This record gives sequence, structure tokens and C-alpha cells, in this order.
Amino acid sequence: MGALLHFVEAQPRKVLGLVALACVAMLAFGLYLQHGVGLEPCPMCIVQRYAMILVAVLAGIGAFVARPGLRNGLVLGAGAFAVFGAFTAARQSWLQWFPPEVLTCGRDFYGMIESFPLKRAVPMIFRGSGDCSVIDWTFLGLSIANWSFLVFVGFTITAALLWVRRPRG
Repeated sequence: MGALLHFVEAQPRKVLGLVALACVAMLAFGLYLQHGVGLEPCPMCIVQRYAMILVAVLAGIGAFVARPGLRNGLVLGAGAFAVFGAFTAARQSWLQWFPPEVLTCGRDFYGMIESFPLKRAVPMIFRGSGDCSVIDWTFLGLSIANWSFLVFVGFTITAALLWVRRPRG
């Protein structure tokens, strides 16, 4: 544990680069599941993707910023979006474990196109169309939402360590 803390303190830019790379890998896997496997993302999945993108962008910028003060702000922002992503993934996991009797996650894709003008349907498409409480895929007994929660918690802990061990200035 001491070696990990030393690495975080001594190499914050490398740590942020690894976080950004992990985010890109997670996003790529999500796109593979959507387009390669055919799993439809639900609205909560889309929100988690946006949070992942924001964590990736802030961590990626932080990896290249030399000024500690600016990097600290980027770490704080990435940590905040990681907390938001973890909250959304935890809520989705809760819905999967205890599905509601009435589903309110979203409409299906074709129903949106047929029922609404294109101007209103396009934003709905980016909200996702799958059912948030359905478990379509698992790995080691955990759903996508469960894994997303664990990854966001890891990013939150990493951001907290970077913040606590930050250089002042």
C-alpha cells in the first residue's frame, strides 16, 4: 500500500494518464457491447457514459498539465464526475436487484421515431432505449452496472488520493 501511495504522490500525471486510458477502454467496451453484441444501452447507461467521458477528458488534460494548481482542479472535477457516475451505477444496480413493477426508464427506439417529430426524437435517442432494470450481460456474476460502479469507485478513490497527496502551488 505504501508503494502505491508513493507512486500516486510521485507520478500524478502518469496516474491521470492511466485513469484516462482506463476510461477510454471502458467506453470502447461499452460501444462493443452495443454495436458488436447488440445490447441496447438504457438511459442510465448513457448517463454513465457521459460521466466516463468527462472523467476521461479531465484526467487526460490533467495528465498533460504541468501546473499543479490547474491539475488539482482537474482532479477535483474528475473525482466529482466519478462520484456522479458511481451514484448512477449504484442506482441502476439497485433497480436490477429490486426491479420496479412499473418501468420508467425510457421508450424503445422505433416507438420514439414513429411517435415524435425528428426534432424531439433525436435527443430521446441519446437518452438510451433499453430497460434499466434488465441484466443483459454479466461477468464473474456482476452486471454492467455493477462493474461500472466498481470502476467509478476506483476512479473516485484515485482522485481522492491524488487530491490528498497533491503538491501545493
